[in-house]
Amino acid sequence: MRIGLDVGSTTIKCVVLDDDNQIVYQSYERHFSQITEKMAELLHKIQAEVLNGAPAYLSVSGSAGMGIAQTCDLPFIQEVYATRVAMGKLIPDADVIIELGGEDAKILFLTGGTEVRMNGSCAGGTGAFIDQMATLLHLSLEEMNELAAQHEKIYTIASRCGVFAKSDVQPLLNQGARKSDISASIFAAVANQTIAGLAQGRPIRGKVIYLGGPLTFLSELRQSFDTALKVQGVCPENSLYYVAMGAAFSSENAVDLGTALTNIEAYCGKSNFLSIPSLFRDEQEYREFQERHQSCRAKRGEISQYNGKAYLGVDAGSTTVKAVVLGEDGELLDSIYQSNSGNPVPIIREYLMNLYRQYPNLTICSSAVTGYGEELLKNAFNLDFGIVETMAHFTAAKYFMPNVDFVIDIGGQDMKCFKIRNGAVDNIFLNEACSSGCGSFLQTFANTLGYDIADFARKGLFAKRPVDLGSRCTVFMNSSVKQAQKDGATTEDISAGLSVSVVKNAIYKVIRAASAEELGTNIVVQGGTFLNDAVLRVFEKELGVNVIRPDISGLMGAFGAALYAKSRAKGTSTLLPYEELRDFTHEVKVATCGLCSNHCRLTINNFGGNRRFIGGNRCEKPVTRQQGGPALDMYTYKLDLLQSYRPVPGPRGKIGIPMGLNFYELLPFWHSFWTSLGFEVIPSPLSTRSLYLNGQHTIPSDTVCFPAKLMHGHIEALLRQGIDTIFYPCMSYNIDEGLGDNHYNCPVVAYYPEVLSANVEELKQKTFIHDYVGIHRKRDFPIKMHQILNQYFSGISLHEVQKAAKAAYEEYDKYFAQVHKEGERIIEEAERLHKPIIVLSGRPYHLDPEINHGINKLITSLGAAVISEDVISNRVEKFRTGVLNQWTYHSRLYAAAKYIGTRADMNLVQLVSFGCGVDAITTDEVREILEAEGKIYTQIKIDEITNLGAVKIRLRSLFAALEQ
Repeated sequence: MRIGLDVGSTTIKCVVLDDDNQIVYQSYERHFSQITEKMAELLHKIQAEVLNGAPAYLSVSGSAGMGIAQTCDLPFIQEVYATRVAMGKLIPDADVIIELGGEDAKILFLTGGTEVRMNGSCAGGTGAFIDQMATLLHLSLEEMNELAAQHEKIYTIASRCGVFAKSDVQPLLNQGARKSDISASIFAAVANQTIAGLAQGRPIRGKVIYLGGPLTFLSELRQSFDTALKVQGVCPENSLYYVAMGAAFSSENAVDLGTALTNIEAYCGKSNFLSIPSLFRDEQEYREFQERHQSCRAKRGEISQYNGKAYLGVDAGSTTVKAVVLGEDGELLDSIYQSNSGNPVPIIREYLMNLYRQYPNLTICSSAVTGYGEELLKNAFNLDFGIVETMAHFTAAKYFMPNVDFVIDIGGQDMKCFKIRNGAVDNIFLNEACSSGCGSFLQTFANTLGYDIADFARKGLFAKRPVDLGSRCTVFMNSSVKQAQKDGATTEDISAGLSVSVVKNAIYKVIRAASAEELGTNIVVQGGTFLNDAVLRVFEKELGVNVIRPDISGLMGAFGAALYAKSRAKGTSTLLPYEELRDFTHEVKVATCGLCSNHCRLTINNFGGNRRFIGGNRCEKPVTRQQGGPALDMYTYKLDLLQSYRPVPGPRGKIGIPMGLNFYELLPFWHSFWTSLGFEVIPSPLSTRSLYLNGQHTIPSDTVCFPAKLMHGHIEALLRQGIDTIFYPCMSYNIDEGLGDNHYNCPVVAYYPEVLSANVEELKQKTFIHDYVGIHRKRDFPIKMHQILNQYFSGISLHEVQKAAKAAYEEYDKYFAQVHKEGERIIEEAERLHKPIIVLSGRPYHLDPEINHGINKLITSLGAAVISEDVISNRVEKFRTGVLNQWTYHSRLYAAAKYIGTRADMNLVQLVSFGCGVDAITTDEVREILEAEGKIYTQIKIDEITNLGAVKIRLRSLFAALEQ
C-alpha cells in the first residue's frame, strides 16, 4: 500500500493506493489547527482498518506538513512536485493547473516551459478569504454558491486580503445590495486576483485544470474563472486529492507506522514560539487598572420615569448599529448596541417603535445619525441631522475630557484617529485601504477558535506567554496563529498576542507614530474594540501613558451624534412618527447609472411614497439629476478638453495612443505632432473596469501602481480595434517648468513602454514605437524624432518633422493656457459664491475616472470648487525645499502647497497611488510646507479598489475642521 498525506493550511487529505494504483481509502477533513492530533488519528485508523498488518510506503506533502515530516523523520514531497506527478499520470495533456487551497494559491504552467507561480505570505483570494466573506454575509459556502448563480450584477470588490474586501462588501450590505450579487462579485474578485496576481503576464491557455477545495465545491467560482479566462476549465474526479495522490505515487520507502505514530504523538505539545511579557503581573494590578477606567462614567437617567424632551443619536457602523437617547441634562436614558446583520434599517425601525410604545411621555425633539449607514438611515427615517463620524466621536470625547488632544476610535472595520489643535480637528488618520487591526480582526479569530469575542478577550488578560505575532493583517495572521498553535501556544497566549497586534497596527500602520509624545498627553480611546481590556492595556503599555476610556466606549459615536442633535435642536423633529413606522416598507433594487462616464452600479432603496436613497454613486447626479451652469471642477474640464482631441483622417494611416499615465498631459502635444504629419491619431477609450480586466493577463508585477497596470488594458483596447501601429515613447524627462532641481518623470512613467513591449506578445507582431524621446530639448527634438521615424516610415522629411514639432509645442502651450484661464474662472466664481477651493493634486493620470473614482465630483457635491495643482503652481517663484526636488509633478505640488499657504479659501487634498515609490518623500515635504502656513494636510490613497466610504469621511471631516 502507498499512503499519501496532504497536510494543508486548513485541511488534511489522505489517500491509500493499492498495487494497481487504485484508491482503497480516502479522507478529507478540516484539522482546525490540531494537525498532529489529526495525523495520528488518521494513521491509527489506516493501520487498523486498511493495512491489517501489511507493509506500507508513506509520504507527506502540503504547506503545513514539512515541519512535522522533518521532525518525525517521515518522507516529504514538495506539494507542487506532488501535483505535477499526479497530473502526469492522470491527465497528461493538461496545460495549466489552477489550484486554490485554504491559504494557498498556485498556477502551474505545464507546457511551453514548466513554471509555478504561488502566493507569498498573503492568503487573499484563497479558501480562507472565501470563508471570511461567507461569515460576513452570514451564509454557508453552499448557500453562497447557490445565491451566486442567481446574480444580476457584479460589483467591484478587492480580494488581495479579507479585511480589505470587507471594506468593499460591508458598505454594499449597508446600502441594501443583494447577497446574490455580492456573492458572485466575491467569486469574480477571487478569479481576477488569482489571474492578475499569479499569472503575472503569462497567458493561461489550452487545457486548464481546477484543483483544491474551493474550486471543487464551488461551481460558481469555477464559472468566474471560466469567464475571466474565456476558457472551459476542467475539475477532474478526485480533484481534492491530487497532492495526496502525487505523494502516494512518489512513496518509495517503507515506513514503520508504529514508529511514525510514536514520533508524531511525541511532537504534540511542544512549546517553541516567540513570546512577550504578560499583560498583568497579577490580579491586584488588573483590579487597579479596572478601578481607574471605571471612574470615567456617563451620567445616567431612568427612562421609565423620564418625562420631557429627549435627543436620539444613531451610529450605523460597519458591523454594528448603536443608538442612544439623552435627556435634557445630557443624561443617558437608553441605548442599544448590536450586530447590524448586514442591514441596520429593520433594527432601528424596531428600536424606534419600542421607544414610542413603551415610553409615551418621551418626546424626541431632535435626532442625528453617523457612521457607514448614515445616509441610508437618515433617508429611511427622516432623522434631522447627519454628522461625519470623526466629528461625532470628537464631540463625545470633549464631553468626557474638554482638553482632549488626541482621539482614537477602533470599530468593527474602521479606525479613526485625529489630533486636536486649538479645539478643532487638525489631522485625521483613517484606515482607508484596509481594516486590519480592527474589531473584526479579533472577531474572526475568536469565531475560528470557537469563542465569542468577550470570552476570547478575557482569556488574554493573564496569558503567561503572549505570542509575538507582529503587526500583520488578518489573512497574513492566520498562518502565524496556526504555527503558534502547532508550537504549543495556548488560546490564552494567542488572544493576548492578537490584542498586541491590534494596537501595533493602529500605532505603526495607521497613525505611524514615532513616539508617544507625538500623540499628545490627553488621549481618549473609543470604539467597541477598546472595551477589550487586553487591547486597552497593550495600548497604554505601548505608549507609556494612561488614557481615558469612557464606560460607554462602544457607544461614543451614537453619544456624540445625540449631543450634536441636542445642540442643534429646533424644537420639533422630522423623525417618522409611530404610525408611519408601523406602515414602513423597504425595497431594494439595483441599476447602472449612465449619467456620466463612471457608470456606477447603484443600489436604490425605496422606503414607500416618494422617499428613497441611492447608494453606490460616486457623485450626486443620480440623486439630484440637476444640470446647471459650468461646474466648478477643473478635473471635469480638463478631461472634456482632452477628449476634444479627436481623430483627423490622414493619408499616412493610423497611429494608436494608449490613453494613460503621461498622455493625460501630453496628448495635445502628440496629437498635434502626428496629425500635422498626416496620421490619424486614435487614442484608446477612457479606462473602465472591463478594459483593465481585458489587459490584466499581461501584467507582470502585482506591486506596480494601478495607473501603470491600466496601460495593459489600453494597449489591448487598441489591438482589438485593429490598430497596427502604436506610439508610446520612453521619456526620462518632462518639459522643464523651472520649479525644481530637475524635471524627471518617475521611473514607471518614463520606462513602462519597455514593460509592455516585453510582456504583450501581440505587440511583437505590430509596429510598437517606444523609442527614447526627449521633448524637453526643443531644438534637438525634431532631429532626433526624424531619425526615429525613419526606422518605421519612409518619405517623412526633416522639414515635415520640424513643422510638426512647432505645431506640437504650440498646441501644448495652448492647452495649458486654456487650463489656466478656466482655473481663473473657477477661482473667481468660487470667491463670488464664497465657496472653499480644494486643490486636488496629484499626477496628470489622476484625471482618469477609473483612477480617481469620481473623488473630484464627490468634493464638488460637498459644496467646494475643485482645481488642479498646475493651475496655481506657476504663481510661485522657485524656492528651496527640504528634499531633492527633481520630479516635475512633485515640483508643481510643492509650489502649489506654498501658494495655498497664502490663501485663506484654499486647501490641498493630495491623491496618492499605492505602489508609487516616491510618494513617501513627497508626503512629508508637502505636510511640512502646509503646516508651516497653518494649513491642514489631507492625503487620499487610491488604488484599483478604493474605499469611497472612508474617502468621504476624510473629506467631510476636512470641511468640518475648516468650518471650526
